[in-house]
Amino acid sequence: MTLRIPQLPDDAHSPFPDPRTALREPDGLLAFGGDLLPPRLLNAYAHGIFPWYSEGQPILWWSPDPRMVFRSDGVHLSRRFRRELKTLDWTIRVDTAFDRVVLNCANSPRPGQHGTWITSAMRAAYRELHDLGHAHAIEVWGGALLVGGLYGVAIGRMFFAESMFSAVPGGSKIALAALAAILREWNWPLFDAQVESDHLLRMGAETMPRDAFLEIVARQVALKADAGSWTQSVGERDMDWLLAATSSSD
Repeated sequence: MTLRIPQLPDDAHSPFPDPRTALREPDGLLAFGGDLLPPRLLNAYAHGIFPWYSEGQPILWWSPDPRMVFRSDGVHLSRRFRRELKTLDWTIRVDTAFDRVVLNCANSPRPGQHGTWITSAMRAAYRELHDLGHAHAIEVWGGALLVGGLYGVAIGRMFFAESMFSAVPGGSKIALAALAAILREWNWPLFDAQVESDHLLRMGAETMPRDAFLEIVARQVALKADAGSWTQSVGERDMDWLLAATSSSD
């Protein structure tokens, strides 16, 4: 069977197809082609669409239904993990090592996945978004060692998480919980986690019908929020702050 999906035109400012027209199988496949220039990427995220493809494939654009999301007050850490945090002298910073976070995400092995979808072209594209103040990295540091992190895209008052990694067990959990706590401080109600996984569900993620997700995205991206580095506004946080800012899952 041949899949029939639209090819995007060359103009990076051209609109995307309606996400509600995406395929049911594979879930959410909407279009192919185009480029990874900032106008195209920002337009995609603002309409609940993201790129995801492997080396050698054309750029594929997705908007799955349902969507995996986290409420900013909904990330949970287990009691056992919280006890471990009390023994760690780790800190959290933002946007001080963006390229390193993205490269670590690209190089992290994933179960059932061969290679990485975070190609050199993807890394360059998100670096450009970072330079424009729209892509951000949450970093977990153990002294001079980057032990975990995640990165994603912010438009208005909506954050779209892309990928995370752990160089030391628990690093990505801390980054995810820190992101949620920071967004809750800023009164951002939720953030995108894209596709369902058991790991994210255990940490408090939930599925949301695409129509409801798109309504929230449209509202949140229209709210004013200055683009730019988050380094100064977040500062440096420690594990005591994280423990106080998160709840237990058991």
